[in-house]
Amino acid sequence: MTEKQTAEKPTFEENLKSLDEIVTNLEKGDVPLEKALNEFKHGVTLSKDLQDTLQNAEKTLTKMMSEDGQEVPFETPAPKTEADKTNE
Repeated sequence: MTEKQTAEKPTFEENLKSLDEIVTNLEKGDVPLEKALNEFKHGVTLSKDLQDTLQNAEKTLTKMMSEDGQEVPFETPAPKTEADKTNE
């Protein structure tokens, strides 16, 4: 990705701030109908993009590398039972 492409695409935080501003403006209720519809559509698009980013981040965070360099699902160890504790 070039520096120009990076500069053109807003960050997650910038998109979240934009969505927050749209919601705030629409909640005020003093936005003309046509502008409100356009803002709403933009807000829906931002919301979908933000959700996709979060889902991709979750997928990344729930993977780990095995000893041979392969990605494997991350699984939290099961809680120890009383039997496990006495066998230690």
